[in-house]
Amino acid sequence: MKEVIICEKPSSSEKIAKALSSKAKKKKYQKKVNYWEIEEDDKKIRILTAVGHLYSLTPKNTREKIFFDLKWVPLYDTDKNKKYVKEYINAIEKFAKGADRYIHACDYDIEGTLIGFNALKYGCGSDALNKVQRMKFSTLTKKDIKESYENMIELDINQVNSGIARHVLDFIFGVNISKALMKSVSNVKSRYLTLSAGRVQTPTLSILVDREKEIQAFIPEPYWLIKALLDHDIVADYSKGKIFDKKHGEEVLANSKKDSYATVNNVKISKTKKKLPIPFNLGGLQSEAYSVFGFSPKRTQVAAQKLYTGGFTSYPRTSSQKLPESLNLPDILKQLSKNSKYKEHISKLPKKLKPNEGKKTDAAHPAIHPTGILPTKLDKDELKIYNLVVYRFISLFGEDAEIESMKANLDIGGEDFMFKRKRTSFLGWLEHYPYSKIENDEFPDIKKGNKIKVNKIKSEEKETKPPGRYNEASLVKELEKRELGTKATRADIIAKLYDREYISGKKIEVNQLGENIIDTLKEYSENITSEELTRSFEKDLDGIMNEKTTKDKVIGNAKDEVLSILKDIEKNEKEIGNGLYNAYQQSRIVGKCSCGGDLAIKYSPRNKSTFVGCSKFPDCKTAYPLPRGANVLKSKCEKCDLPMISYGRPAKRFCLDPKCGKPAENYIPKVVGKCPECGNELIQRSGRYGEFIGCLGFPKCKFTSSIDDLESNESKEKT
Repeated sequence: MKEVIICEKPSSSEKIAKALSSKAKKKKYQKKVNYWEIEEDDKKIRILTAVGHLYSLTPKNTREKIFFDLKWVPLYDTDKNKKYVKEYINAIEKFAKGADRYIHACDYDIEGTLIGFNALKYGCGSDALNKVQRMKFSTLTKKDIKESYENMIELDINQVNSGIARHVLDFIFGVNISKALMKSVSNVKSRYLTLSAGRVQTPTLSILVDREKEIQAFIPEPYWLIKALLDHDIVADYSKGKIFDKKHGEEVLANSKKDSYATVNNVKISKTKKKLPIPFNLGGLQSEAYSVFGFSPKRTQVAAQKLYTGGFTSYPRTSSQKLPESLNLPDILKQLSKNSKYKEHISKLPKKLKPNEGKKTDAAHPAIHPTGILPTKLDKDELKIYNLVVYRFISLFGEDAEIESMKANLDIGGEDFMFKRKRTSFLGWLEHYPYSKIENDEFPDIKKGNKIKVNKIKSEEKETKPPGRYNEASLVKELEKRELGTKATRADIIAKLYDREYISGKKIEVNQLGENIIDTLKEYSENITSEELTRSFEKDLDGIMNEKTTKDKVIGNAKDEVLSILKDIEKNEKEIGNGLYNAYQQSRIVGKCSCGGDLAIKYSPRNKSTFVGCSKFPDCKTAYPLPRGANVLKSKCEKCDLPMISYGRPAKRFCLDPKCGKPAENYIPKVVGKCPECGNELIQRSGRYGEFIGCLGFPKCKFTSSIDDLESNESKEKT
């Protein structure tokens, strides 16, 4: 009997081969592609691998005005950077045909299902889909792999159809609308600009633009805080908080300064429980990794995927916050106890082991958890994410923590002040989760009627703050809340907005190009930016899975919407073309020329290079070269006030004007401390997310931190 197993990635194929047989042999095809063979009794198994998607969509006829009629072709036909895919397709075509049984062993989600389906349909021969069975596993452990092989299921064709529909929708929205927008510019301005719109990408950018406009429109309002500095290191606040009436604030300040002692009116000590955490799903892990390590969602996802393919953690792209009993949780804890650091915590857990769980479920996979297999060698990102997953997992079996709170009301000159303190009276699960904040305030020994000496009364003038900017983690959470995109795609969508230079910074700022694109589209073709439309299609795609609708119906509705949007663009072509072109031109401005014109990034077709030139050319011929890969920064040169640029590895700063001299060429990066990982110096660097803190030992040491974290730590130290 001849069997063929199709896996999603080479690392998965190795895990599966070794789990199924100790006699598995690794072989090579064309010196680059590894595959595996198992021969036992009368059975011969070949384990072949994809490298993610092997096939992509492309128009059947590129001369058509609108691309609705699509076909699947090898990925290397549509992406020149994917030539290596050809060898993997050739290996499948050579070794997979004529098998008695085909086994789909790609990741059990929509994308994994589609990857395997296309490999079977286009690479394994016409009858492969008639002989296919499906392996379903959530970890790449020997136990899970063997169980899934021995208990195979039917291929879920609804999952396949939902995956196909999603790719078709993304293509017909993204390609057709982007093409129409670029055409509107070229028809009006005879210029070609690379612009992109997407079914989820554009509504995501619209959310960011709305927040940007809130921030720009915000008018700060002054207010006053009155504080009393007392003995016992007590800082008491005026009980009514912010005072927006200056006259009232002056009255409170004058009254409270009359008294040298504060009288304790009331002291209340209460206890509350700090509930156990819940297991990580992908969004939860991304949010926590950003909070603890400053990792972008994409960076977290990459590390989590490597841990999964290594067999150390479960499948990361899950929505579930539940851990079923079938996972044999006590056995996982037992295996983790082989590590002395984990054992120290596991040994203190209650005898009755029952994990706390959240509400969200996922039919495909449980919450993210360690498998119990201890890794021997991980890179720094993987180790951080692995420890985060392990300690969160251990803490789920702990006990609620207990927090004691003290609240005291004080009378100072007839005005009511109060202060609060918190301390952790019982650590509970906090003892097992080193990333948690532990309250540890000291409670002063006071009671009702006591007098406390007033050392100083002060008034602080402040201003109300605009709404906060999103960071990548909070934006992922917002997209999840609004049901836009999927757990697997949200991080990639945000990364694409950075790549298109529509947004920048760790605290996400929309660049002028991104803002003007959304303004133009909202005015002339609002459906492109509509999150309601995107959300309704997400529900339709889920409906295919639940047999509430069909693939063809969803694609048909999408084509109608695209036609409507294209009609709007065509009707308003002049306004859209001018708007997008002007937006692009504004986004390229980096400073002012000495002649009064604007300095902007320009492209020279003759030299095939970018440079910075004056907008008043040819009257003003001021121009500055831009080295390949250079970033123009917001910071200015202290000598000539031109923008600074950064380039090279590691990136160094220079003045835009190469003739400026020493301030640029001899730029010494600001040293801000010592690297906690290698002891080298930490310096300020520049990247696509803006300014950040990096190790001088890069690329050997890849430690990074945000400037916000540095400022926060400095503030804490001063306090």
